[in-house]
Amino acid sequence: MTLQSNAQEEQLPYHQIPDYPESYSGNNVAARVLDGLGYRYYWGTKDLRSEDMDYKPSEDSRTIRETLDHIYGLSSVILNGTQNKVNGSNEKNQSFDELRKNTLQNIALASKQLKSDDEGAMNDYRIIFQRGEKTTEFPFWNMLNGPVADAIYHTGQVVAYRRASGNPIQKGVRMMTGKTAE
Repeated sequence: MTLQSNAQEEQLPYHQIPDYPESYSGNNVAARVLDGLGYRYYWGTKDLRSEDMDYKPSEDSRTIRETLDHIYGLSSVILNGTQNKVNGSNEKNQSFDELRKNTLQNIALASKQLKSDDEGAMNDYRIIFQRGEKTTEFPFWNMLNGPVADAIYHTGQVVAYRRASGNPIQKGVRMMTGKTAE
């Protein structure tokens, strides 16, 4: 039994990747990377079954569910970084449907923010962590090699883990075009 309903699926971003912009810019390229992540995450998590959630390839690895929770946290850092918001604690105990929807929405909102900001706005984006009295900030450059790359990496893990648990992603998902033959 899969965990999401058809009505919920139709309302989620990244069923297909949005059309690309007419011009290249730093903002557009960064947003396109997020759109690629969103598309991969959408299809990597579509039709996951409840029995997939506990799958892990070894005792010292994360389960699929733990990996999805981690990706959600990364998506929150990405969104907060495009809005210069301090990263705090993430929502706990979300249902799978809520977790998937919130992760996809975080990615889509961050992409939208990048596309709507003036060129050069990324110079002012900061990843901000507050731990007690200590604040640590990183520039947007660290967003790319940190949370964004990590989220892509872990989305690939989900795809590999679900295949190993006997539930591969749907045929027809085309990463190059961002369109899916259904």
